Amino acid sequence: MKARDRLIVALDVPSVETARDLVKRIGDAATFYKIGYQLAYAGGLALTRELVDQGKQVFLDLKLHDIGNTVEKGAASVAKSGAMFLTVHAYPQTMKAAVAGTGSSGLRILAVTVLTSYDDNDLAEAGYRLNVRDLAARRAAQAKEAGIDGLVCSPEEAAALRRIVGSGMLLVTPGIRPAGSATGDQKRIMTPAKAIAAGADYLVVGRPVTEAADPKAAAASIVADIESAREG
Repeated sequence: MKARDRLIVALDVPSVETARDLVKRIGDAATFYKIGYQLAYAGGLALTRELVDQGKQVFLDLKLHDIGNTVEKGAASVAKSGAMFLTVHAYPQTMKAAVAGTGSSGLRILAVTVLTSYDDNDLAEAGYRLNVRDLAARRAAQAKEAGIDGLVCSPEEAAALRRIVGSGMLLVTPGIRPAGSATGDQKRIMTPAKAIAAGADYLVVGRPVTEAADPKAAAASIVADIESAREG
């Protein structure tokens, strides 16, 4: 896989028109785009097919979590969209339902372990007994058992989770910040090169690219960082 294909640009923007403009400005510096809540609820789901028809890959970050029947049918609907990745929360019942819903389609299910905006204190406040590291590890093992294709995890947990799931599952890491970038609301972050070195397969990057004065140059810089990690 080329270094460029490992970068997933998060289209966390308010409109389809803004997303189209960003994709155009980024050009061939990126091939993979994430559509999350903000854009999906602003008409972005229809953009999935448009991007696929342009030769792009799409990650629908919808984080499904509901009763099994609802998740299974939701995943089956997404499987018809042309998207490559769909996220669900890493609860055993939810993961098993999503896997069932994909059937023989090419859609890959990614299980979200612990959000990168959470730390140990946030988990305690939410009523969890486990800390971030232990909860992510437990959910990784459950995801492997459920037949999930990959995990969404902080780059800080990537190396440990790789040891749990082996080479057969993908690791997709948000919380990526090039050196010198603002952290924003992320609490568990890492540079692109360090995340790749830790075992990540794909890096999700939003604001450092989408809010840059030159998004294409920003994306190209991250790809170069990825390439340097692979060469090292």
